[in-house]
Amino acid sequence: MSDDFADGPNRLADLLVEKGALTDPAWETAVRKVERHRFLPETVWVRDDDPPWRSPYGPETPQWRDAAYADFALVTQVDDGDPIGSDGRGMYPTSSASQPSLVVRMLQALDIRGGETVLEIGTATGYNTALMCARLSDEQVTSIEIDECLAAQGRANLHTAGYQPTLVVGDGVAGVPESAPFDRVLATVAAKRVPGAWVEQLRPGGLLVAPWGSDHAGHWLVRLEADGAGAAHGRIVGDAAFMWLRDQRSHRGTWRDHIDVDAPMQEGRTKLDPRAAVGGDGSGRTITIGTLVPNLYHKVIWEDDECTVWVYDAAGSWAAADYVPGASEWVQSRYGPRDIWGEIEAAHAAWKSAGSPGRDRLGLTVTATGAHWLWVDVPSAVLSN
Repeated sequence: MSDDFADGPNRLADLLVEKGALTDPAWETAVRKVERHRFLPETVWVRDDDPPWRSPYGPETPQWRDAAYADFALVTQVDDGDPIGSDGRGMYPTSSASQPSLVVRMLQALDIRGGETVLEIGTATGYNTALMCARLSDEQVTSIEIDECLAAQGRANLHTAGYQPTLVVGDGVAGVPESAPFDRVLATVAAKRVPGAWVEQLRPGGLLVAPWGSDHAGHWLVRLEADGAGAAHGRIVGDAAFMWLRDQRSHRGTWRDHIDVDAPMQEGRTKLDPRAAVGGDGSGRTITIGTLVPNLYHKVIWEDDECTVWVYDAAGSWAAADYVPGASEWVQSRYGPRDIWGEIEAAHAAWKSAGSPGRDRLGLTVTATGAHWLWVDVPSAVLSN
């Protein structure tokens, strides 16, 4: 290890303990053991002054070196490894070294006691995998990575660091059935719909920790426990911003690429305050709407104290509602095969009828067949529109 990084793992562990993120002594030992800078690629990608572009920085730069043992996420791949900028810059982050405080919070959420087997979805740099090997053993850790280049880099990083877990190149949506069942499944990639295979490959009583959410409501960390009868149930345990599974990615481009503001729209009225349809605030309301109304995006345009709320699915349907202060109903227009605003009204009504629950009362069930449902307080109290 270079002199610059000689005490890096200890400095990082001290920082995470001071922040209150790292509370388990066994995981603290793992963080102090694994050298994070050895798992960073030669190039990281930093947002520059011309958004949404990202520029490359190497180990000789402060952007790379200063972040190696800081509590920052680093974008390690853009545009699936083929930067689309003519000048070498990239636009869309497609892999990253996660923020260390989030990494340890997720690892601690696994409730590891020492003898468990773990399936990790998303090897990427291999740092997360190395921490699990350091906490458990190589034989107890299996990790799968869909991107062949990332998988090769992760494998090389792990082997250089002396770790030999089971590494698989393939689509993590399918898990690793040949090595199942597992005591724990940890996803380092977000899912709008948690794959049923992750539940199917858990032992009864096993835990699944994964980022879950929607483009409308954001990303949340869920911890689900397998019931032994083909389903797993649990609650939101924190925030967890991750890139989506590749087959569940968000649309590219801006909202105007998916809405024709000049198209003839079917006009009507709504009694739902347009602001209630806006997501991203982490409330039980927006989580409910984002879950019950699939593929939902939004854009709000303010002018003084009035606004227009646009909602759309990036597949040819959209709606707009104009908020005016003091009104009891508002103008609403829609276009396309879906009545997106009607779906939002139904989801909002379901949330209200359940007692307007906050995020702390919401839970998620996922079955081995991939079925999902949101519930309030107990799994039998299903929220549906």
